[in-house]
Amino acid sequence: MDIQSIKQRFDIIGNTPAFNRAIEVAVQVAPTDLSVLVTGESGVGKEKFPQIIHSFSHRKHAQYVAVNCGAIPEGTIDSELFGHEKGAFTGAVDKRKGYFEVANGGTIFLDEVGELPLSTQVRLLRVLETGEFMKVGSSVVEKTNVRVVAATNLNVAEAVKNGKFREDLYYRLNTVPIIIPPLRERKEDVAILFRKFSADFAEKYRMPVLRLDDQAVVALQSYRWPGNIRQLKNITEQISIIEQNRQISIETLLKYLPQENSRLPAIFNEGTVDEKTFKSEREILYKILFDMKNDMSDLKRVVAQLMSGQPTSNADMRDHSSYKEVSYIDQKPISNQQNISYLSEDIDQFEDTEEFVEESLSLADKEKELIIKALNKHNGKRKLAAEDLGISERTLYRKIKEYELE
Repeated sequence: MDIQSIKQRFDIIGNTPAFNRAIEVAVQVAPTDLSVLVTGESGVGKEKFPQIIHSFSHRKHAQYVAVNCGAIPEGTIDSELFGHEKGAFTGAVDKRKGYFEVANGGTIFLDEVGELPLSTQVRLLRVLETGEFMKVGSSVVEKTNVRVVAATNLNVAEAVKNGKFREDLYYRLNTVPIIIPPLRERKEDVAILFRKFSADFAEKYRMPVLRLDDQAVVALQSYRWPGNIRQLKNITEQISIIEQNRQISIETLLKYLPQENSRLPAIFNEGTVDEKTFKSEREILYKILFDMKNDMSDLKRVVAQLMSGQPTSNADMRDHSSYKEVSYIDQKPISNQQNISYLSEDIDQFEDTEEFVEESLSLADKEKELIIKALNKHNGKRKLAAEDLGISERTLYRKIKEYELE
């Protein structure tokens, strides 16, 4: 079966190469019994991939059980997964089968596996390695034959480093990794998904389909979508219900895109979104630094006036609280002559600093400097450096070429 047929069968939309590759890996690993770990941000559609794996495996006629580990309280998770004996704990009025017993011969999907407590992770590791488990309150070892597919939106490697996830379990689950890219890395799929959701809601609510103008499409693709496909679907439904005009402009669309913690750029014709975002953030930072430098210059001017015996204006006194701190010690006024004795060495230092430090005001130089620092910080790992800088890895690679930093 080709990849387009698989997408139609499981109602999957998208043609991004990284997304297509994830589907191909799922199909290729399906006939085996290898454990699979599906990773990706919340809302990217990780739940589709265990279904693909189960449907193309030799277990497809057996039970498929999906378990949201994050939704089960810590006190009952062992009972839910492995079952319990009557009287094992308060409220255990009868013997109960766990999901691993129910799914025997089939596939079990452990969603949000990173939320499992460490004690449960030990039990899960034993099942993966030997196929054995014990019910809560029992000393009898039972056997199960299940295919385990796990998913999480956590950085599991980081969780292992912080002691929140067992390293041996991570490597046992991660026999075959499948990485689902976030929606912001699937820009060409965003408009297609919007049209699909719009058509679905138009049929559901019996109203005309939404249409986006060209600028709205660009804005839709430029938005970072922290909630991924789930957020896009919710916003499409909101617009479908609320807006009477079915032709959606950029002004209308922006009313529904949350601005907090987002990086929605202005519409522009040159460069990339990541470049624009990076430049705007740098410019804000440099403006703050320039303002601080101006304040420092004003302060030195006030101090110089004091030393030369020139009067200072009230505005100078109000604008520089640091001068007040110098002029008063323990709330006791001191004279200008005393000011001179306290500050003469500092003034020399200010003047030396002014002459010695010659900052480059070139944005290109500062950009190059930040990239070098990020690469050094992460030992040349471009992916981590790009995340630290807030740009895409592709943009970082281009900048490295541009500044000959290879």
